[in-house]
Amino acid sequence: MKKAPREEPVEDLTVTPPKTWAAGMPAVTHALEYSLDETTVRRTGVTLLTMNQVDGIDCPGCAWADPSPGHRHRNEYCENGAKHINDEATSRRVTADFFRRYPVSELGRRSDLWLNQQGRLTEPVVKRPGSDHYEPISWHDALGLLAEELTSLDSPDEAVFYTSGRVSNEAAFLLQLFARAFGTNNLPDCSNMCHESSGYALHETLGTGKGTVALEDLHHADLIFLVGQNPGTNHPRQLSALERAKDNGARVIAVNTLPEAGLLRFKNPQKVRGVIGHGVEIADRFLHIRSGGDLALFQGLNRLLLEAEDARPGTVLDHDFIRADTSGFEEFDRHARTVAWDDVLAATGLTSGEIEAVRDDVLRSERVIVCWAMGVTQQRHAVPTIREIVNFLLLRGNLGKAGAGACPVRGHSNVQGDRTMGIWERMPDSFLDALQREFGFDPPRAHGLDAVNSVRAMREGRVKVFLGVAGNFVRAAPDSPVTEDAMRQCRLTAHISTKLNRSHTVCGRTALVLPTLGRTERDIQATGEQFVTVENSMSEVHSSRGRLEPASKVLLSEVAIICRLARRTLDGRAGIPWDEFEADYGAVRERISRVVPGFQHFNQRVARPGGIRLPNPVNEGVYPTPTGKALFTCNAWEMPQAPEGCLLLQTLRSHDQWNTIPYTDNDRYRGIHGSRHVVLVNPQDMARLGLEAGLRVDLVSVWADDVERRAEGFEVVPYPTSPGCAAAYYPETNVLLPLDSVAETSNQPTAKGIVVRLEPTAAVRAGQDTPTAPTTR
Repeated sequence: MKKAPREEPVEDLTVTPPKTWAAGMPAVTHALEYSLDETTVRRTGVTLLTMNQVDGIDCPGCAWADPSPGHRHRNEYCENGAKHINDEATSRRVTADFFRRYPVSELGRRSDLWLNQQGRLTEPVVKRPGSDHYEPISWHDALGLLAEELTSLDSPDEAVFYTSGRVSNEAAFLLQLFARAFGTNNLPDCSNMCHESSGYALHETLGTGKGTVALEDLHHADLIFLVGQNPGTNHPRQLSALERAKDNGARVIAVNTLPEAGLLRFKNPQKVRGVIGHGVEIADRFLHIRSGGDLALFQGLNRLLLEAEDARPGTVLDHDFIRADTSGFEEFDRHARTVAWDDVLAATGLTSGEIEAVRDDVLRSERVIVCWAMGVTQQRHAVPTIREIVNFLLLRGNLGKAGAGACPVRGHSNVQGDRTMGIWERMPDSFLDALQREFGFDPPRAHGLDAVNSVRAMREGRVKVFLGVAGNFVRAAPDSPVTEDAMRQCRLTAHISTKLNRSHTVCGRTALVLPTLGRTERDIQATGEQFVTVENSMSEVHSSRGRLEPASKVLLSEVAIICRLARRTLDGRAGIPWDEFEADYGAVRERISRVVPGFQHFNQRVARPGGIRLPNPVNEGVYPTPTGKALFTCNAWEMPQAPEGCLLLQTLRSHDQWNTIPYTDNDRYRGIHGSRHVVLVNPQDMARLGLEAGLRVDLVSVWADDVERRAEGFEVVPYPTSPGCAAAYYPETNVLLPLDSVAETSNQPTAKGIVVRLEPTAAVRAGQDTPTAPTTR
């Protein structure tokens, strides 16, 4: 049954008190309401009952790990996973009639929400030079046009191949193979904008860019830190793991600038106590930290642990572990003692008593895990912060043992797998050497462009072709007008997508939209029905099999599109068997098994229920660092500060949102309904700055250049943010984040530390818009 197209919503803000608990029966109700509004009861049943099951559909949402086979619930999904999978499985369709009706210029004025809600793309379309409309084009002509543009470039480095985390391992491996056979390492991906800082810090200190924990470790930890993370919205199934850890006696310390519902209490809708009971308290201790204060927090904790060892020699630090497994301790010890307590308290906004209480929790715990997400990684000093977290774990030997370790929580399905498959502009020579041995060509060795540098290169005319495989690059990247202008400089932009998004409205001279199968759909090739594989945040690789009929008979899989494009572009160069790969994904996995470490006998092992867990050298006592040991580091204290009259703004997503795509204008847990153009401000800061609830303001970025970056028309909402800090939704506020505002070392955009001032809108200043407090209920 085809669903009617959606209309553009009218914003009308209503504010309710923020929730103090997450999930419960409202989560079930909202998930089903959204799903049934998108598609039929039958299709909803198919997607939900097979999601995250053995031989089922892997959730295309977050990258949280599944329980082992035999321990999964029949409904092994969360509210946002249900919304995400049925957003893809929608019965709405975007056809040629849609593109005849809507010019690209009008689509560019539509909201992200409206664009997504029009439904699934059904056939390839092209926007030709001078035209304001997309029009149908055959697959043969579309891929021929793209191949011709690629082969006409003066250098392979004039092309960029962007990837989003939704892409399967098989498609990612083939995309990087195609790009490198073509002659470039320009392989930016969404990880450049979310966890690049984690990869750099962990590589430097531990020799591996991945986390070290498994799901079972969380169940058996004594103490778990949740730092800069909002599991209730961004990885809701983590709450079930935390609930089990709490049942086993663990304590949880939440460190955040906002008291998010999922950090406070969880009502598991799969248990009686979650339906009619109180649920379980998540955070035993909530640290209401200033934005960017995490570095100072762990510096303060590390100094306290060293001083506790001084007071009780041999009882606090794990000296055997430090001697055998680490280097650099003496230098770290001297440096850590120089951190001033006044600096720690100023940067964190906490009291000495709060931090000392955390130290006491640590001293009572034998097994400690630190989880973190983009509240940490999207700061200018993110890499030093994560290095300091590693220092903290090293001091008491909380690495390489059960129930302990480092846990960067990635928020997009298979973003980690894409990197494992070679989607990185800086892959090591060992990987490139393996490609050369397997395929007989010499991959380029010069490092390519990451996401930020790709925008710079397009802006400067050094990149002329942009190919995006999944994702919504224009809305994910910082400095929106700069990114959009850069994309428009390209000769050709092409996007392999399931649904319409903003990136399709920001076109090069020629633009292609190439529709692809979703993860929910059956993928039948010449040798029969195929499955793909994905890797979660905990290095577990398993299969995903679509169950629904494709949204259109002409859709091609990502693997098929990449193989056909590679064949047309390379014209036999490198002798890679693209036809074989398109026909049989097992042939792709066979090659992966011979190129990518840890994937030996890939086809046989991934066929087992639950798939495989990739080895992590840290858990085997191996550290692939220059010293062969884990590295203590010395990190300078740093405190983000806003000038007088300004605030530190963090961008965040609402509860009804996945990455750049909002599903509604509501943010139920934070009490925001009917509008996304809000800025959350601490009442103390409102009084200090002369703001009142409901005042319409423009957010103006304060940066060291003469460019005015302004997000217009946001309503002020009183909210318990950390004093001096504010929050607003992205991607609407990406306009405020300068392209050059990036983390040290990793070049990751710093979306959690934007200095802004709030100015009444022109209409307010002219007396044409009188502030009224938003409706409350």
